[in-house]
Amino acid sequence: MLAAKKEALKTIDQLPDDADMDEIMYRLYVLDKIRKGQEAVEQGRTLTSEELKQEIDTW
Repeated sequence: MLAAKKEALKTIDQLPDDADMDEIMYRLYVLDKIRKGQEAVEQGRTLTSEELKQEIDTW
C-alpha cells in the first residue's frame, strides 16, 4: 500500500500548482484504473479480441 501512496503523491506533485480538486481526483482515478488493469493482465484476467466481440454481441 505504501507504493500506492508514493505513486499518488508523485502524480499530484506533477500537476500544476493551480490544479483544482477535480483535476487531482481525476488523475488519481485514472492512476487507480491503470493499476487495476495492470494487475488484471498480470493475473491473466483478460479477454481475447474474439471473446470481447462475442460479449459485445450479447449487449
